[in-house]
Amino acid sequence: MTSESPTPEATPPARRRSSAIWAAALVAAVIVGLLAGFWVRGVLGSDSSAPALDVVDVGFAQDMATHHNQAVEMSATALEQAEDPAVRTLAFDVLTTQQSQLGMMRGWLMLWDRPLSSEQPMLWMRRGDSHTAGTDHQMPAQESMRMPGMATTEELAQLRRARGAAFDTLYLQLLLRHHEGGVSMARAARDNATVPAVAALAKQIDDAQTAESQAIRAMLAQRGAPTLPMN
Repeated sequence: MTSESPTPEATPPARRRSSAIWAAALVAAVIVGLLAGFWVRGVLGSDSSAPALDVVDVGFAQDMATHHNQAVEMSATALEQAEDPAVRTLAFDVLTTQQSQLGMMRGWLMLWDRPLSSEQPMLWMRRGDSHTAGTDHQMPAQESMRMPGMATTEELAQLRRARGAAFDTLYLQLLLRHHEGGVSMARAARDNATVPAVAALAKQIDDAQTAESQAIRAMLAQRGAPTLPMN
């Protein structure tokens, strides 16, 4: 009797090991972000000096945390489904960086005793609309509540269904639009935040996502794929 050759089932354990490593890195990023958020208590001031709910600092932390959360969700999917190793590497970088920043912003909000999300998203950007390109002082309320670059429920479902090269392309397209929307938010906070630590984080987000956007554009160009219009 001849011995059976190894089956293709040998690859899942390696994928599971990689998933375990990614999960451990994600947990570490969450912890680092939360600790960093609490560490800057002295920079942000005591609870008695917490910013009002409608100021740029609080609104940015609430909305950018929500914005980051979607990028983390898309990138976690990419770690499991992307075909191109370069796309998986990008997804890992986005996931760990943005999860850490998300933890930091939520740490601030807890220190300020403020809600983790806003009932009126993007209202804070109207306070700094002179620094935000294309923002009209008289824009309708529903327009001011639209978070730029966010994927729709249908687009997220389409991403989860996609496989192979089609997944890679759609992830890159959605992430690029998401980054470009995040950059507009970060620049508004960079220019208008009153808390130095918030302005510094906003600049860090702007710098990182601008650089990543350039890389994503190049990856899409290699695939001959178009970019998505801003929503």
